[in-house]
Amino acid sequence: MWDPVMPTITCVECGGIAHLLTGFPPDDPPRPGDIIPYRCEDCMERFDIVHEDDEGGGEPERDW
Repeated sequence: MWDPVMPTITCVECGGIAHLLTGFPPDDPPRPGDIIPYRCEDCMERFDIVHEDDEGGGEPERDW
């Protein structure tokens, strides 16, 4: 099932809008534990958010 990632978030540094720096195709969505990068359009600060599962916890599952 496709788990959408927010295209923008609020910058914690300046309150501006931080945009998603990458995309995820529907057949390869982010998994829990993956890093989701954002950059603020105002202060240019980068934020790396750890993607969590819907349950809000647990270890990420990997198939390797």
